[in-house]
Amino acid sequence: YAALLEAGKAVGAGPVGSRALMSLRVEKGYGSWGRDYSPEYWPQETGLAALIKMDKDFLNKSAYAALMDTPPREVLRTLVIEATTADATGNEPIFDLAGKPAGKVSSGTYGYHVGQSLALAYLRPDIAAGTELDVMVLGRPHRARVLEGAAFDPEGKRLRA
Repeated sequence: YAALLEAGKAVGAGPVGSRALMSLRVEKGYGSWGRDYSPEYWPQETGLAALIKMDKDFLNKSAYAALMDTPPREVLRTLVIEATTADATGNEPIFDLAGKPAGKVSSGTYGYHVGQSLALAYLRPDIAAGTELDVMVLGRPHRARVLEGAAFDPEGKRLRA
């Protein structure tokens, strides 16, 4: 560990904590097992359906085949939240501007690279990108906007550079 830190000094490398990793993954729109992905959500709700190869054999293939064309109950989306004093952390309720339930936050953090409060959230499938919602952070509504993709590098250009 010490040798790794010493070698990294020349490029500004140093220790990184779990909250830094959380910030990076939420900025990129990457979910985490147990927070954003679990057996309770279907692949078409998590955005992972494209990774399933139906021409291959896998455990519970018949169960997935039976529901793969079923419309999603909720969809995992990225939100930018207008919050300056606290960020969402997970399980905060989300309401549309008419006060109807719209979903819940699965992961939330401050995105240091983009300089915004962010959340990954499961939303009703009828809620489109650009829609404004209210996220209840510490019991108070904070306006949020649904993004089309990730907050950072939504086209994946930096990832492939």
